[in-house]
Amino acid sequence: MKLTGPAETRKRARELRAKMSLPEVILWQALRRKQTGLHFRKQHPAGPYVLDFYCDAAKLCVEVDGEAHSWRLDRDEVRDRWLAEQGVKTVRVLARDVLRDLDAVVTYIVAHAPSDVLRTSPPPVGEDC
Repeated sequence: MKLTGPAETRKRARELRAKMSLPEVILWQALRRKQTGLHFRKQHPAGPYVLDFYCDAAKLCVEVDGEAHSWRLDRDEVRDRWLAEQGVKTVRVLARDVLRDLDAVVTYIVAHAPSDVLRTSPPPVGEDC
């Protein structure tokens, strides 16, 4: 069963794709290169929520938390609990960490994906096998 949302949530997701924060854009560029072996969607509708990034094969949600999230902890807990009930694991990363050490953030995300969904990726251009 694919995780999706009602028309209202899908519309909000489309709007949010055009308004991504700088840390979200930077992380999206890293995730979409698929060097992680995972296929992510950005601003994915899920029930009443819009997930920053979602990998359906891994049932993995990645949320980029900025300063606003420190005031929304109770809402984030409700959302994470709802996602867990759908079989989705939520990984939260700090926006400042994306800006400071993108490679470490991507490694952290991949470490939370089930190993059976990871695909091997070719080495970056210019590196030996």
